[in-house]
Amino acid sequence: MSGFGTNSVHQDILSYVALGDSFTEGMSDPYPDSDSVPNGRYRGWADRVAEHLADQVGEVRYANLAVRGKLMDQIVTDQVPRAVELSPDLITLCAGGNDIIRPGSDPDSVAVAFAGAVERLSRTGARIVVFTGFDTNWQPVMRHMRGRIATYNMHLRAIADRYGCDVVDVWSMRILDDARAWSWDRLHLSSEGHRRLALRVCEVLGVPVEGDWNEPWPPVDRPDWRSARQEDLHWAREFLVPWIGRRLTGRSSGDNVNPKRPSLEPLRRD
Repeated sequence: MSGFGTNSVHQDILSYVALGDSFTEGMSDPYPDSDSVPNGRYRGWADRVAEHLADQVGEVRYANLAVRGKLMDQIVTDQVPRAVELSPDLITLCAGGNDIIRPGSDPDSVAVAFAGAVERLSRTGARIVVFTGFDTNWQPVMRHMRGRIATYNMHLRAIADRYGCDVVDVWSMRILDDARAWSWDRLHLSSEGHRRLALRVCEVLGVPVEGDWNEPWPPVDRPDWRSARQEDLHWAREFLVPWIGRRLTGRSSGDNVNPKRPSLEPLRRD
C-alpha cells in the first residue's frame, strides 16, 4: 500500500485527487440541480467517496480531473501532471477503459502507458488506488471484449504490486451484473451503481461507512428471451454504434468539456 496508512482517514485535513474518464467523472449519476448547470453536473462514486471521507476527516480537499471520453494518452498528458502538481494524500486512477473497448486495441500497450502514469504519481508519496475493468459477460453484445479486459486487468494487478497500490477489483463485483447497476446506455453506472462502488472503494480504503455494497438486489421480473434480444439490438443501434463511430472519427463526448473540480477545494457537503 502506497502513501498514507488507514489511520490517516482520521487526520484533520485530507487531500484527494480523482483521475480518469466518464467512469470517474460520475456520468449518469446527476446531482439534483444538474438541469441548471451547463453540460450537466454529475456526482458519481468519486464524489461519494469524498463525502464519506468528509464524515471521518476534519476537512477534505477534493479535486476531480476526470473528463468523459478521455483515452489513456490524454489522461497521461492532461491529468497526471496536474495531479503531481497538487501532490495530494490520496489519488484514484481509473484509465484505459475507453482504449480497451475500441476495436483492435492492444491491452499490452495501454498497460505500458498506465504503468508510466502510476510511476509518476507514486513519486508524490500519495496512497494510490487503481481499478480493474468490468466483466462484460452479462452483456451479450459486449461479451466478446472479455479477453482484452481480462488481459488488461492482469497487467493492472502487476503494476499495482510493483508500486504498492490498492486495487478495487471491479471485475469480481458480481452485484454489478444486473441491469439496475447501469444507466439506460449500459456504458455508465446508474446512481445506485455509483453508490455501491463508492462503498466498495471505502471498504478498500478502510473508511467506515453505513451500507453494504454487496446487498442483494430486490427480486424483479426478468424479460423473456425475445424481448431481451430486442432490447440488446436497440441498445447496440442507438448507443454502441454511435459510440464506436465517434472513436473511429476521432471525436469524443469529452470534447470541449473541462474537469468539474480542477483544483483542490474544501468539500462542501451542502
